[in-house]
Amino acid sequence: MEKPFIVGITGGSGSGKTTFLKSIKEKFSKEDICIVSQDEYYRPREEQLTDENGVQNFDLPSSIDDVRFAEDLAKLIKGETVYKEEYTFNNELTKAKMLTFKPTKVIIVEGIFIFHYPEIAKMIDFKIYIDARDDLKIIRRIRRDRMERNYPLDDVLYRYQHHVTPAYEQYIKPYKADANVIINNHANFQSALNMVVAFLEYKLSH
Repeated sequence: MEKPFIVGITGGSGSGKTTFLKSIKEKFSKEDICIVSQDEYYRPREEQLTDENGVQNFDLPSSIDDVRFAEDLAKLIKGETVYKEEYTFNNELTKAKMLTFKPTKVIIVEGIFIFHYPEIAKMIDFKIYIDARDDLKIIRRIRRDRMERNYPLDDVLYRYQHHVTPAYEQYIKPYKADANVIINNHANFQSALNMVVAFLEYKLSH
């Protein structure tokens, strides 16, 4: 099997990565593109570090099992199928499913720390950075964590101030300069999406 082309997509929390990826999924089949999210590799809650107020911090590189993440990506590159239990963000209302990742010609890796982990970054052939204004990011974060993850509003705001923002400045923003493409998602990303879709179609056809 020819080595797959690895695309990495990152950006700060609330920048619009999930929506962007959802739009890509609608354009391609699972046989064409495999999408692997860093979110599926969070360590269990009891392994997460806590801050000075005893609040668990899920916005540190150590919160992710990057070794397993890198191993699974390497397996996909070698043509092996990967099985991984879904991470449900400790939402008791959600039952975890068993996820199956099959090797494809193009593989998309997504997550806030994927450029920070050397063992993962070195496997990425093309890097995309999604950017957005701070006010938009916090609004999107509130909507996501309240609606999808059942987190209390006070908890969401505390984490954004004390965990999300410092992590962005230290572990995400510095890698913006390494990106091959920067997408400004302040209003919408349709033009950028069209460009990325055309690029992926080209890679799939060659």
